[in-house]
Amino acid sequence: MNLKSALLIVIASLCLHRTVIAQNSSTLITNVRVMDGTGSPAVKGSVRIKGDIILEVGNLKPNPNEKVIDGKGQVLAPGFIDAHSHHLGDLQKNPNGLSTSNQGITTVVIGQDGESYPMDSLEKDMKEKHIVANIASYTGHSSLREEIMGEKNLFRNATQAEIDKMKNILSKELSKGSLGLSTGLEYEQAFYSNRDEVLQLAKVAAAANTRYISHIRSEDVTMADALDEIIQIGKITKMPVQISHIKLAKQSDWNTASSILAQLEKARAEGVQITADVYPYTFWNSTLRVLFPARDYTNMASAQLAVTQLFDPSQSYIVQYAPNPSYVGKTLSAIAVERKESDAQALMSLVAIAADFKEKHPGYKGSIEAIAAKSMNESDVAKFIAWPYSVICSDGNGGGHPRGYGSFTRVLGKYVREDKVISLENAVHKMTAQTAEYLGIKDRGIIAVGKKADLVLLNPETVIDHAAILNSHALSTGIEMLWVNGQLVYAQQKATGKKPGVLIKR
Repeated sequence: MNLKSALLIVIASLCLHRTVIAQNSSTLITNVRVMDGTGSPAVKGSVRIKGDIILEVGNLKPNPNEKVIDGKGQVLAPGFIDAHSHHLGDLQKNPNGLSTSNQGITTVVIGQDGESYPMDSLEKDMKEKHIVANIASYTGHSSLREEIMGEKNLFRNATQAEIDKMKNILSKELSKGSLGLSTGLEYEQAFYSNRDEVLQLAKVAAAANTRYISHIRSEDVTMADALDEIIQIGKITKMPVQISHIKLAKQSDWNTASSILAQLEKARAEGVQITADVYPYTFWNSTLRVLFPARDYTNMASAQLAVTQLFDPSQSYIVQYAPNPSYVGKTLSAIAVERKESDAQALMSLVAIAADFKEKHPGYKGSIEAIAAKSMNESDVAKFIAWPYSVICSDGNGGGHPRGYGSFTRVLGKYVREDKVISLENAVHKMTAQTAEYLGIKDRGIIAVGKKADLVLLNPETVIDHAAILNSHALSTGIEMLWVNGQLVYAQQKATGKKPGVLIKR
């Protein structure tokens, strides 16, 4: 062996030794207040992580060659789990993942409002398009309807033969790790389904020991009937059921959150495992069409009801409008003035123009129209957040509603520190362990030995959202560091470039 060969062997050996050390090395996050997610107060200590696992928790001393991160006395909590999210598309398009990371989210739960991807497709995408956050998914009722009935044949009840085909697909998806069945009964794709169709599918989900989550049929005019439907599904199937983004969106119903919660408490006392998720805003983001509960888009009386009871047109902003992008960022009232129409007439006009655009552009991808509509009040939102059986969600993506960037930090800043609606321990519990429990996720949501190392370091004195309707991508402050599966993905309001997210299966 010549000298050159010997040197190459030595160099290779050193590189291998360093690789082994790197693979076997651990990280110690020290000088933190550990808030473990159970609702217990924070305890001073340290957390050691190795690979994607929490190795030790307590008063720990650094090991030789161990990376040490000084938490500077801040709170270390489990990474937040977004119970109702639409972030997947944004995370795939924007691999820095700032929409979720800046608010402390490590896991997003998709397949919401009845729309989902097949589990096989999700698994393939997660392997090919690495992203920052973990993904878990429900199977959507509307997606099942579209597959079996056809996209243009949804405005009717399904036949029994069609329901049977949907049940078969749902059963297969649940066996592949779907969390359960989701419905979006207020949207056209599922609006014309009857209770029996939904119940038959829910029974399939119950038989698989999964759960049901629903954007109920109405959040305004016929909300009483919509609540009765989800309660009955829970009562008949005996499986957990969850109301998506619970709200009171009809002005004459404002300040009645206590009575709604009393109704849910009564159902729970009767054995119904009903829960809810909630986002911390008084305005929602959806299509203009949902403002017509009877789907009578040319009915002036219905339009007038919408602008007087269902939303405030002077505080509601168009956030997507493909037929005329100049409308984006303007209130509906401002557009009405521009068009020389009343608010009600402008609402009907925009719906009609969008429908015509869709007809003429069948291949158009994305939302043709969307509005951030002011339709709730703070008192009701606060009561829903404080309900012991609610968890926190964003219902967000990377789009025009600030909830996509600021939901979790808004809860921590406004509803915890400023308004004192709930304690920090309770808020963290709702964002972590309680959500994991409701979803059936066993290995995340708590800081404990053997759990996955999804962690957020936050400053409870400064954490706050900054996103707004006209500046929806503004980053939160107070989220200092974020780890997903043991890898640091966010620090000092910047992405690290790591994309360790995995698909979480039931």
